[in-house]
Amino acid sequence: MDVALIARHALALNGTSADYDPLLARIGDATLVLIGEASHGTHEFYRIRAEITQRLIVEKGFTAVAVEADWPDAYRVNRHVRGEGDDRDANGALSGFRRFPTWMWRNAEVREFVDWLRALNNRLVEETRVGFYGLDLYSLHTSIAAVLDYLQQTDPAAARRARYRYACFDHFGEDVQAYGYAASFGLTESCEDEVIAQLLEFRRAAARADDHSDDALFFAEQNARLVRNAEAYYRSMFRGRAESWNLRDGHMMETLQALLDRGTSRAHPVKIVVWAHNSHLGDARATAMGQGGELNLGQLVRERHHDAAVLVGFSTYEGTVTAASDWDEPAECKRMRPGLPGSYEALFHEIGIKQAGLNSFQLDLGDPTLAAALRGPLLQRAIGVIYRPQTERVSHYFHAELSRQFDWLLHLDRTRALAPLERGEHWDHGEPPETYPSGF
Repeated sequence: MDVALIARHALALNGTSADYDPLLARIGDATLVLIGEASHGTHEFYRIRAEITQRLIVEKGFTAVAVEADWPDAYRVNRHVRGEGDDRDANGALSGFRRFPTWMWRNAEVREFVDWLRALNNRLVEETRVGFYGLDLYSLHTSIAAVLDYLQQTDPAAARRARYRYACFDHFGEDVQAYGYAASFGLTESCEDEVIAQLLEFRRAAARADDHSDDALFFAEQNARLVRNAEAYYRSMFRGRAESWNLRDGHMMETLQALLDRGTSRAHPVKIVVWAHNSHLGDARATAMGQGGELNLGQLVRERHHDAAVLVGFSTYEGTVTAASDWDEPAECKRMRPGLPGSYEALFHEIGIKQAGLNSFQLDLGDPTLAAALRGPLLQRAIGVIYRPQTERVSHYFHAELSRQFDWLLHLDRTRALAPLERGEHWDHGEPPETYPSGF
């Protein structure tokens, strides 16, 4: 690996808005910009992503932000930023994010961005206001409730039919994984036919609607779509990771495309910024994930939208990170181990500190010379909502070819943990000493 050559292509990040001028020039007239994160708990990733997004909205006319969050929870934020909801402030609008991991969206950086977006929209006419939407599919029961609430207000007879169909889930309560287990192993009839029938009824109603710009109908139809896809996702969980992962990212693509299609009939072009983890937004075909049969949103977007999309990734070498030790456990401020030898993180640490004299820098991976030098494959770290430093190589690293995976990369050598709005005792006192971990 030609470290000196890569160092010569490094563009400094000095902590000013002008840092992103080269990236915005690279984005040009693209209508989709996918901005990732190497963890779900790093302050700098959230802050810089918001700063780039603000410039895309103001300077390039982007009209929506679509995030790795559930549709109904994000739509509550959407109503707030567009001046339509009942929440008095951003904190209230974000209070719908109650499912683990709450810190992923209930944090100071997101709250500040929501405040900024609300203030911007207040200065715009309704048809040019910027939306905020969720792409994920974990909210099966919340989405069922939203469908029923909409139908009860608009068509009580249709509400009765929907309630009957969705009653298929009732004897599992809120435990959707129990439903998935029972249905996948034939211990109970699946609800597949019922959720498909309900979605088809919604689509027929949408086709007959006089007002195709009806936001309430669109919101409800997307919830019905989510229920259909979530039902399939939970059944697939016990048949292997690749199938369930592909269903989840396929749903994200369906939802993103629905947002794009909805805007085609409007006077202003639809341009969307997507916020999600690197593992969802970096092209899976350039990673071990793809070799294992997994696809992702970044791959699907490139296949469908080609040069109209720009994929942006992040990396970090060391610092702290907000994460849990296991699913549904409290958020902790954890010490993040330095990047492993043979990883992109370790390479960028060497480039930044020893070669270019930069703690933070960015790389235009579209440059052919740089792309060839960085192609790899090398190890790449991915920290989600769980971080297990004791098994980091197995739990958090995979091989990737960076210059095929992303169009642009921002590296921040040392980063700090994202601060949740609710800082429990595990987070406040969770940061380990500098020597941690000293061994296994």
